[in-house]
Amino acid sequence: MTTQIAHARKLCLGLITVAATCASVLPASAQQAAGQSFVDDFDRIDRGFWYVSDGWNNGPHQNCTWSKNQVKVNGGALELSFVDRKSKDRNYLCGEIQTTKRYSYGTYEARIKAGTGSGLNSAFFTYIGPSDKKPHDEIDFEVLGKNTGEVQVNQYVKAKGGNEKLVPVAGNADLGFNDYAFVWEKDRLRYYLNGKLVQDVTDPAKIPSNPQKIFFSLWGSDTLSDWMGRFAYTQPAVLTVDRVAFTALGDKCQFPESIACTLN
Repeated sequence: MTTQIAHARKLCLGLITVAATCASVLPASAQQAAGQSFVDDFDRIDRGFWYVSDGWNNGPHQNCTWSKNQVKVNGGALELSFVDRKSKDRNYLCGEIQTTKRYSYGTYEARIKAGTGSGLNSAFFTYIGPSDKKPHDEIDFEVLGKNTGEVQVNQYVKAKGGNEKLVPVAGNADLGFNDYAFVWEKDRLRYYLNGKLVQDVTDPAKIPSNPQKIFFSLWGSDTLSDWMGRFAYTQPAVLTVDRVAFTALGDKCQFPESIACTLN
């Protein structure tokens, strides 16, 4: 990763830190309770389970304001939108949700169609950090708008990253649904795309250890062009999530097609 992109990525950590800080309005019991296995097909948005970001942005690198109006369910799927609509000091609105609980070792899965547009980031990730009085740990899938023919996987341990890998997505991540999954264990972290193992991390120093919240977000940037592509708005973009699931280690898989059903 180039120095410029590394710097850009460091700036982006503010995105999650600010979002998590704003989420601190949640009751402490909700933020600290351990999450159990679940599957959500998004027939509706459970506001006790999901926190919807609304009314702020995450620093100068982000060109949109989080808006609850850009988070909705449509036809049994979650839609996070990016639209041309001014709010406060930003010219665009965008959508994000995060779980109210934290989750630990297990299998994390989401069926997603990414948003279309250079300069956008369609993200499925887990995070915890200083705003929650914990070290910064993170596990990422990010489709960067400059090339939706690939997805970037990455993880942070105590705020140290540098573990990026770009994985090809056949048919492009924004033209159809794809299944993204990672299996997080104490001494191993495996990333899967459409059921295929694409990254296997076994170095304990590169594996997060702190329980984290699950996030989905679609946002844009005018300044992080090397990383996300030069921003050029042409029409509204939508990140669509058909399903998300978490299976704790030792639990039954949550749906028939789950990676957790096939693990040894």
